[in-house]
Amino acid sequence: MEQIDSACSGISMNIAEGKGRYSKKEFIHFLYIARGSLFETITLLIIFERRKWINAEQLTELKDMGFQIGKMINGLIKAVGS
Repeated sequence: MEQIDSACSGISMNIAEGKGRYSKKEFIHFLYIARGSLFETITLLIIFERRKWINAEQLTELKDMGFQIGKMINGLIKAVGS
């Protein structure tokens, strides 16, 4: 459980850390790290479903929300890189 807490916290924390940096390049780098934390979180949720800690419906809902967040991060990467 600590691992998923760390992974999902890492998403927002990396965005915040990147925003605090002094260059677009560093901000984008941290956005990529945030996206990696997002996919780590999704992978952990899949493992949770396989272990029957969450059900398939919960997994689907959480994955859908995760993919929406991923689209937002991708859009931010594009916007900052422009």
